[in-house]
Amino acid sequence: MWQNVLRNKQMMGYRFLRQRAIDKYIVDFFCKELKLIIEIDGITHQWEEVAKKDVIREDRLRELGYQMLRFTDDEVKDDLPNVIRTLENWILDFEEQYGRPIPPVE
Repeated sequence: MWQNVLRNKQMMGYRFLRQRAIDKYIVDFFCKELKLIIEIDGITHQWEEVAKKDVIREDRLRELGYQMLRFTDDEVKDDLPNVIRTLENWILDFEEQYGRPIPPVE
């Protein structure tokens, strides 16, 4: 469901790619223009250990200049319209603060 909304599609004129490597980490969704990573957290049995690794991973990605939005599986499954609104609002706030970025040369 979520993948159908963003996988290799445009949202507000921005392209979001699924499962991309950033540094040594694979992220769920990535927008190069916005330097935005979207993570969707699944349920795991070793939550504490995963949470520690996520903090290290997120800190490293932020050091590299990336922004990150995180959603849970339940948020995506139960309230996708709100998740999309959150993303759209983030994009509008970004554009208001920094202007619309110039698309990167591929």
